[in-house]
Amino acid sequence: MPGTTATPDIELIIEESHGGGGGGQPPAGGDGGDDGDNSGKDRRKWTPSPRRYSTAIAIGIVSILMFFMALASAFIVLRRGSTTWVTVHLPRILLLNTLILLSSSFSLEQARVRLARADVSGFRRLWSLTTALGFLFVAGQLVAWRQLVTEGMYIASNQASSFFYIFTGAHAVHLLGGVAALLFVATRNFEKSQISISAAAEITSYYWHFMDGLWVFLLVLLYLG
Repeated sequence: MPGTTATPDIELIIEESHGGGGGGQPPAGGDGGDDGDNSGKDRRKWTPSPRRYSTAIAIGIVSILMFFMALASAFIVLRRGSTTWVTVHLPRILLLNTLILLSSSFSLEQARVRLARADVSGFRRLWSLTTALGFLFVAGQLVAWRQLVTEGMYIASNQASSFFYIFTGAHAVHLLGGVAALLFVATRNFEKSQISISAAAEITSYYWHFMDGLWVFLLVLLYLG
């Protein structure tokens, strides 16, 4: 009869649902085992290598060099082919400015030597001297421009004066970029930085010495012109 099998069937279903034979509980850790392992791993923060900064400044130097070489080529071509070229008598203060810039490169290297010897106070003193000499060089260039203006020599007076103002002005602007880098190294807290102070000083020296050598080249070119 139908009623004779209902109770045993119900009891069998209850036993299977509470026993360990069916679904049961999922194992500890569940299906997110990989996620749990990843959450326990240390995630290291990516920091750029100092070589990346060296590469960046090298690219910048090459770009600036190409710019000035293009100007120098135009200067030489026009100087040889022009029949209306008027020689510009360069102010003597340019020689003093050159000496100031050469001195700044020397003081910068001495600052790096002090830093290598862990003489932080000596480094900062010489680094500040380099920065001051950079500002003094730009001020000397302003004096040179004022002397030419007093003599009635403007940027549009002739081809030679145009090149003089372009050469010296473009160099001064790029040198101010170097002064900004000097100030950055002097005021930056490198304990929380991604680069050490010694690496920053070295990379800055590359740019500064390049601007020094570039100015000597431009000065010789202007005197020959």
